[in-house]
Amino acid sequence: MLKQLCLIIFLFVSIASVRADEVKGHVLDDSNQPVIGANVYWEGTQQGTTTDVDGAFKLDTRKNVHNLVVSYIGYTTVVMPVTDTKEPLVINLKGEVALDEVVVSERKMGTIASRTSVLQTQRITYDEICRAACCNLAESFETNPSVDVSYSDAATGARQIKLLGLAGTYVQMLTENYPNFRGAASLYGLDYVPGAWMESIQVSKGTSSVKNGYEALAGQINVEFKKPPTADIFSVNLFGSDAGRYEGNADASWHINDKVSTGLLVHYSNDKRQHDGNDDGFLDTPLKEQVNLMNRWYHKLDKYVAQYGVRYLHESRTGGQATKHHDFADPYRVHLNTNRAELYTKQAYIIDAEKVESVAMILSGSYHEQKSMYDRTPYNVYQKNLYASLLYEKEFSPAHSLSTGLSLNYDGFDENLLSGGQRNVFDRTEVVPGAYIQYTYNLNGKLIVLGGVRADYSSLYDFFVTPRVHIKYNPFDWFHVRASAGKGFRTANVLAENNFLLSSSRKMHIADNLDQEEAWNTGVNLSFYIPLFGKELTLNGEWYYTDFQKQVVVDMDSDAHAVSFYNLDGRSYSNSFQVEATYPFFRGFTLTAAYRYTDAKTDYRNAEGVTQRLKKPLVSDYKALATASYQTPLKKWQFDLTGQFNGGGRMPVPDATNPLWKPDFNAFTVVNAQITKYFRTWSVYIGAENLFDYKQSHPIIDAGNPRGDNFDGSMVWGPVHGRKIYAGLRFNISRD
Repeated sequence: MLKQLCLIIFLFVSIASVRADEVKGHVLDDSNQPVIGANVYWEGTQQGTTTDVDGAFKLDTRKNVHNLVVSYIGYTTVVMPVTDTKEPLVINLKGEVALDEVVVSERKMGTIASRTSVLQTQRITYDEICRAACCNLAESFETNPSVDVSYSDAATGARQIKLLGLAGTYVQMLTENYPNFRGAASLYGLDYVPGAWMESIQVSKGTSSVKNGYEALAGQINVEFKKPPTADIFSVNLFGSDAGRYEGNADASWHINDKVSTGLLVHYSNDKRQHDGNDDGFLDTPLKEQVNLMNRWYHKLDKYVAQYGVRYLHESRTGGQATKHHDFADPYRVHLNTNRAELYTKQAYIIDAEKVESVAMILSGSYHEQKSMYDRTPYNVYQKNLYASLLYEKEFSPAHSLSTGLSLNYDGFDENLLSGGQRNVFDRTEVVPGAYIQYTYNLNGKLIVLGGVRADYSSLYDFFVTPRVHIKYNPFDWFHVRASAGKGFRTANVLAENNFLLSSSRKMHIADNLDQEEAWNTGVNLSFYIPLFGKELTLNGEWYYTDFQKQVVVDMDSDAHAVSFYNLDGRSYSNSFQVEATYPFFRGFTLTAAYRYTDAKTDYRNAEGVTQRLKKPLVSDYKALATASYQTPLKKWQFDLTGQFNGGGRMPVPDATNPLWKPDFNAFTVVNAQITKYFRTWSVYIGAENLFDYKQSHPIIDAGNPRGDNFDGSMVWGPVHGRKIYAGLRFNISRD
């Protein structure tokens, strides 16, 4: 049925070619940053649109009307004569002049859902990131209803993203639109991106574009770092908490000349104070120290743009028994030392600006080294990755555009585990060359159809094809519909992605000849933009369904003392339903409320070999979120409050004769709050995470006997640490 639907869509696209003339362009502010949500309309008419997350707009021409009006609160309105609709416009808005201490200001949106993108995409801006104690990427989603970040275990502090009810391994992680933090980096990669470095985060749900590969089974998360041409001349962010955690971030950019600029980003964090709030003898959170450095260059000519970057990270992490407040003769400890180096370049050449024709190349390489000691079990992994992509894009007309390209991904793993006196080697290499083609049809901005297909060849799994299609339809300005369907594939790196399970007494059973994972993802999103009392109420409703044809099952249910990895025999799927509403009740105040229900189930084989369908363990059945933010006039103060209401769920099946945990966990609530005081070039903030001090009482099973048969640190479903009070300072010299 799905194949027939795709065929019908492509046939429809091929015959629908009538297109009205239109004008398009970008709206930028004084510092050449995109102005999001600016009003663009023809003078003397009601025909208009608003700019998207990139400041871009498209608008049908109007007979006998030649003046385009662009306005945004806090900026001087621009009236521009339009004589040539073929040439894209670049419109710069100037901030309104302050007279006699009177300042016109308007608060920027923190999280922006693109109205023009055919994919359902949210852009989390730097302003939104600053609403919470965001010290890294893992802590950037506290005010976001779609993305959950939870601990994988209570000993190592490994954290994972959950999107659409699925683990973060099914979410493709990108940095500036190239794949990153895969394999060995997936467990702790969320901690490798300092919050102060980020310019924005884009979250796309469901199947994605084929441009960036075949791996997005549940969605994509793309991180954009601060860029030398637009970044502040200098900025610093200092952070400290009552738990003894402190961090320092600094970045600077230099414009060497009008064509070349460079930026340096520096991060240091230290969290080495021991805490054992529940007195179980184990650290509530691991002791960590991290150094993170990045240097990037930007070179721009008339038709040529190039970027280069180099990055280095070192992190030491220690978990296990707390030796400061307890006397252990031979303490159980977990030590992880990580070194990571990255290089990348992005080159683009504009062939024809009028036809939006260009060619681009992306090259990136990384070396990841993790040396670990899980008590007396050494585990080491070394991963080398090389990624290359060559892209060509052309807009044949306002209605028809094409993108095509070639890609290559290389992964080399040197991985070994010493268990039971025997050295187990898991070395492997996978090379995947591929090609894609993607076509977009745009009918007056009312109907957009994006269809793409890519073909890849894996040196481990042979040839495979990835089809994807997206549709966006706007029957009215206040009502938008999106639908998507597509396939995704993924190579499971079992031990590299699950080595945190070594901090338990569970035996690991890894089956031979594991499949390449394969799943279909389909989704529908409805967006309403309703004028209400002079403001706009935004409502979103969505449903996404992920259906696995092949999957490597992580089975912690068949045996309470083991974890098994084997090929799916039966069904595995996830249904995710979400509704969300945002409304600015009064000037400077915004409230967002959301509710998500998840139905994720997998067929597991029990000890007798009988298949049983169970809910995925350690996943909340629902999540509700309410987040409010108020900024006083002239942006002197800001108050933020977020409540996360998490539903209960299923635990892995406990031992039948000696059950050490309950079969289910209860609902729980986490509340975060922050107050920020702004000055001209700097700001100070103070806040609290987990304001009401809610903690999972026993996240570690049989903590008093860590070398016994029942020890398990992976039964984590809620917060493992209590209330944290923090404070910080931000200072910047902007580039005006």
